[in-house]
Amino acid sequence: MSASEGTFDFCDLAVLGVQGLQPYQPGKPISELAREYGLGESRIIKLASNENSLGPSSKAIEAIRKRALEVHRYPDGNAYVLRSALAEHHKIAPERIVLGNGSNDLLDMVARTFLGPARQAVFAQYAFAIYAIATRSAGGEEIVVPANAPGHRQPYGHDLRAMLARVTQKTRVVFLANPNNPTGTWLSEGELETLLEKISDDVIVVVDEAYVEYAEGLVGYRAASGWLERFPNLVVTRTFSKAYGLAGLRVGYALCGADIAELLNRVRHPFNVNSIAQAAAAAALADSGHVARAVELNNRERERLSGDLHGLGLRVLPSAGNFLCVEVGSQAAAVNESLLREGIIVRPLVSYALPRFLRVSLGTTEENDRFTAVLREIHARGLLEETT
Repeated sequence: MSASEGTFDFCDLAVLGVQGLQPYQPGKPISELAREYGLGESRIIKLASNENSLGPSSKAIEAIRKRALEVHRYPDGNAYVLRSALAEHHKIAPERIVLGNGSNDLLDMVARTFLGPARQAVFAQYAFAIYAIATRSAGGEEIVVPANAPGHRQPYGHDLRAMLARVTQKTRVVFLANPNNPTGTWLSEGELETLLEKISDDVIVVVDEAYVEYAEGLVGYRAASGWLERFPNLVVTRTFSKAYGLAGLRVGYALCGADIAELLNRVRHPFNVNSIAQAAAAAALADSGHVARAVELNNRERERLSGDLHGLGLRVLPSAGNFLCVEVGSQAAAVNESLLREGIIVRPLVSYALPRFLRVSLGTTEENDRFTAVLREIHARGLLEETT
């Protein structure tokens, strides 16, 4: 019988890893909420996708305008200008840098390069959803390690001892997010260094540093790029989507050894970073003042909003990112619905098996104040539980 007659399931034709996958669910767009609830877009604030509330650098915007006149030309497939700028920024050879369509693209490249049947990837419970998607779609086996207990100093974060214990001869990749999404938790310098020292050289350790700019000032935190010379199996992924404010252009990169970079470039799709994105990222990288202002605002608001939420009796996980993971209780779905009706988009964490939590991106001072005011109204209606 034909597929149109409804008797054939094309899922049966997909490879096994894909058959069990669910599509990644991004944060709700502003336009979608406006359509669903009949709200004016100017009334809506989006605190769901960990974007930079200050927007992009003015230098990046100017670069976008200039490069827009050349979009009939293919981009530089090797991204010479951007790679050179990144090499200077990180004091590393250009051949040790791989560009991606967002850092997700780099994570997928690692999976396609090093995973497959009878090969395993180890990552933590409550880690970024793309690790599982990349692993399964490459045909690999995922080993999900239970996270730290709720009473740990980094609750729901990575338990590196437990992760190390799950590494076997079949393990080819370990994914670590530092800071972690969606919890916001982070690994100390000593913890991460110990894992890198103990893990076998034939296991690729990917340290996903999408939120590194927000964490670098924290006591005990160290960016993994400082260990690249010491650990040849280390891959560090970064993005321009967060602190640099270019989420809509999708630019990421990996720092690694030249031999690993050469392998990743074998599977990298041609022209995976478009010409406008390359130009904007290079300009954004040069505007250190804009990044500093974004980080300063974020870290100030992170402390302030965390205090306000604690004042409502809510548990807030320690965060080194540009978001807070907040336990609002058993009625989290109702709390989220109430926020949506008031034009505030946050991120429910049911898909991360954290149904009592919401992830709230840090916005401007005014946006955070409005979120807190609406949450106080929800608290007055009895929907919030004291979770501290």
